[in-house]
Amino acid sequence: MKIVIQCAGRKRPDASHLRDANGRPILFVAKPDIAPETPNFHHAHPDDINLDGISWRDQLIEINKNPKNNPLNLSTAGSLYLPLAYRNLIAKFGKDQIYILSAGWGLIASDFLTPAYDITFSQSAEAYKHRRKKDHYNDFTMLKSNTDEPVIFLGGKDYIPLFCKLTSHITNQRIVVYNSGIPPDPPGCNILRYHTSTRTNWHYQCAQAIIDNKFSG
Repeated sequence: MKIVIQCAGRKRPDASHLRDANGRPILFVAKPDIAPETPNFHHAHPDDINLDGISWRDQLIEINKNPKNNPLNLSTAGSLYLPLAYRNLIAKFGKDQIYILSAGWGLIASDFLTPAYDITFSQSAEAYKHRRKKDHYNDFTMLKSNTDEPVIFLGGKDYIPLFCKLTSHITNQRIVVYNSGIPPDPPGCNILRYHTSTRTNWHYQCAQAIIDNKFSG
């Protein structure tokens, strides 16, 4: 099976950045125009156009064409986030089986070189970090339509619409795992409840249950 897990707000403290023409680190946010000014970072949206005339997103594609040449020392998506669940899933199932649903970048492979960013669907986040459902992003969609394995999603309800959108081309079974009292209704997907009293970041616990072969919906 392919496992898609939502991104995390907590990134590793040494996470690297893309840089602007002056060498200043870029911190990608949802609304750079209202982000607090800081001398430490240049705020930008992933789809903003840089001084080379291409979007930061397209620049990231170019970097990933030759990942062994990584002068900015960018982290892979699977190692960018602090929670151990991402690395544990990769260790158990292999990097080719794990994908990250990123509020900033879309559906990305676990070995995709990814810069630091601070974008989330969480409505409790500060406004400049908050991505709304109607906001336009040229999201990556890295899962191939002809995958011959079921695709399972681990993440909160705010991320389900993006998962459904970015996997709508998948012809195999898609399964959305949830733990809320009210089941979601993801179009074209099956649902499976994970029973736990944990409410915040329950999907990490679920990931470990899958790793330990102890998950039963």
